[in-house]
Amino acid sequence: MLKVGIVGGTGYTGVELLRLLAQHPGVELTAITSRTEAGMPVARMFPNLRGHVDLAFSEPSLDVLGACDVVFFATPHGVAMKQAQELLGRGVRIIDLAADFRLTDTTVFEKWYGMPHGAPAILAESVYGLPEVNREAIKTARVVGNPGCYPTAVQLGFLPLLKAGLVDTGHLVADAKSGVSGAGRKAEVHSLFSEAAESFRAYGVSGHRHQPEISQGLALMTSEKVGLTFVPHLLPMIRGIHATLYARLTKDAGDLQKLYEETFANEPFVDVMPAGSLPETRSVKGANTCRIAVYRPQGADTVVVLSVIDNLVKGAAGQAVQNMNIMFGLPETAGLTQIALLP
Repeated sequence: MLKVGIVGGTGYTGVELLRLLAQHPGVELTAITSRTEAGMPVARMFPNLRGHVDLAFSEPSLDVLGACDVVFFATPHGVAMKQAQELLGRGVRIIDLAADFRLTDTTVFEKWYGMPHGAPAILAESVYGLPEVNREAIKTARVVGNPGCYPTAVQLGFLPLLKAGLVDTGHLVADAKSGVSGAGRKAEVHSLFSEAAESFRAYGVSGHRHQPEISQGLALMTSEKVGLTFVPHLLPMIRGIHATLYARLTKDAGDLQKLYEETFANEPFVDVMPAGSLPETRSVKGANTCRIAVYRPQGADTVVVLSVIDNLVKGAAGQAVQNMNIMFGLPETAGLTQIALLP
């Protein structure tokens, strides 16, 4: 059994990790840390875990975390890079759900996250944890930077087109929408029910911190320069991301439906839907699945891709568990076979 620790267990990604790991057949939950809630039984804060998680929150302890096989950081940006070296020194492998190990350029990280990078040497060896792209590198990684939610939906949607070299990479467009849980479990005016309900708005139009992460990933899929217009929106729902992606064809594309089906044929968590389908966010709620549909409206030169995920599962905790499975040679689907919730 893998001994697993979670640093920062009180946020939405933390409790989602707990939900998934508590059902994982190869995992022993060893430590769940929270400085502010140390001593409180986890099930008191999250009653859905009663009978499944018997641990209490504890202070972060190097001795306890250092005895784990793997530690997940479900913490704000900047925390994992401060603690990574000591854990690595004890042979612990790390999966960070924040941005500390996603961007390869420390200058770009510092620009978008407003802090110096505290572990550039560890960043240099870390692996970006998008399994559909980096599965082989993830297998031997000591540190994995788990992708952001928008970047997951957008990169998976564009992947077949870029790998096949079919589109103008200088003018890609990602029009993406997220539920309010993407902002985290904290009190902010814009995510209050009376502020977010019955409304719909864009944000981060002039620049969003997920843009450089998406652009970095897309650039690795093609040898050409990538130009991306990315506009995120807030939807009045709790979970889910819907990304509508646009790209202009530069050559004969052939059968796009076949291209997508063949690209993802062996991917357990990417579902290419039948031609003419319209994937819904509710169809992936609670599941580690990305559902994709591809269109070529009016047979013109614009491809439209629809990509939906649960931002807390395939966009965060579920993908992190998927990465753990790959790192430790477990079945990739272990602990991740939950069917989405409907209605």
